[in-house]
Amino acid sequence: MRGPTGGQLSDSSRQQAMSDFLRREAPLANVVGFGHGVKWADGRPTGEQAVLVFVTQKVPESMLPERDVVPRQMDDGTPTDVIAVGHVAAQRSTGRGRSVPSARGDEQQAGRPEVSEQLAQLSQPLLEELGGLGAFEPQLLKRRMRPCPSGFSVGNVRVTAGTLGSVVYDFLPGATVDPPGAGLGVPSKFYILSNNHVLADSNRAQLGSAILQPGTFDGGQDPGDRIATLERFITIQFAPQIPLERHNNVVDAALGSVDFQDATRETYFSGAPRAWRRKANVAVGDLVKKTGRTTNISFGRIIAVDATIDVNYGTAGTARFKDQILTTNISAGGDSGSLVTSQDNVAVGLLFAGSSVVTVSNHIENVRALLRVEIAEQLA
Repeated sequence: MRGPTGGQLSDSSRQQAMSDFLRREAPLANVVGFGHGVKWADGRPTGEQAVLVFVTQKVPESMLPERDVVPRQMDDGTPTDVIAVGHVAAQRSTGRGRSVPSARGDEQQAGRPEVSEQLAQLSQPLLEELGGLGAFEPQLLKRRMRPCPSGFSVGNVRVTAGTLGSVVYDFLPGATVDPPGAGLGVPSKFYILSNNHVLADSNRAQLGSAILQPGTFDGGQDPGDRIATLERFITIQFAPQIPLERHNNVVDAALGSVDFQDATRETYFSGAPRAWRRKANVAVGDLVKKTGRTTNISFGRIIAVDATIDVNYGTAGTARFKDQILTTNISAGGDSGSLVTSQDNVAVGLLFAGSSVVTVSNHIENVRALLRVEIAEQLA
């Protein structure tokens, strides 16, 4: 990460910049998150590193109280850049392809030549190069499949539908065979990986409850379409029960115990993840892809790798997530749980939220560590 004069920004400088915003007595109006990326000028990325301030929509400074104006630079001289990201929400299916009942802020972005439009255009050359690869029949990943490839519709019996991200297994130190434990006399347990809000209904589902494929919104019924049972999940902290400034959310992730023959690590359209990538090696500008229940296969670029952002979960509340990956928009409602990978199938993140402008994903390193599972035995 380079500073305004081309020097390297230290981790302490990054943390200080974030703290300067988060410790304010009153939050900036319209601001939903922060991160680090590159500054934009005249609709183009300059390559100059900056603290990014994410807002639902841009408002002229003349219309804002002075206390709500984002400073042009941090105390250490690092420039800031305001990015309109719309309304960010957890992307479980609502049947409308969106996960927010009202997208008023997103609609106000339409037709405006702002940075948000330029972000969306970042992935366009890649889509054109790949031709019609993203134009698939919309029902393709919503049907029942056994064994079920990653990328298909799935969900707890209590929810509508999300996406089966991958098949993972308990971490076995020193295991070098596939499937893990083969020939070692070690019993293996396999899981489907997706989001907490897909498999565990945002903390509300009981362990052992049924997970269906396809999800209920796509016609799945219990017990005929049961593919797994809820094994464990990482609890999400929500406001107003817990104030946003006290949230320590880093993943929206859960596991369902599955029989090995009922699901596969093969991601539809892409193949199995061949490795996973540490956070330190995920960079702004990287090309990524995902396969999901609603928008099939889609491609984009990383905007920020360490974002703090507030996510709307509807009736469950709002949750603040730290250390997140933001990309150009590669998702819609129902794509939650999709595995985000590099173009050569290295696992990078677990998709869980987004808007009409951006998509938000957990770092796969955090998911792997907190759930204590392995997604691929190689590190890239």
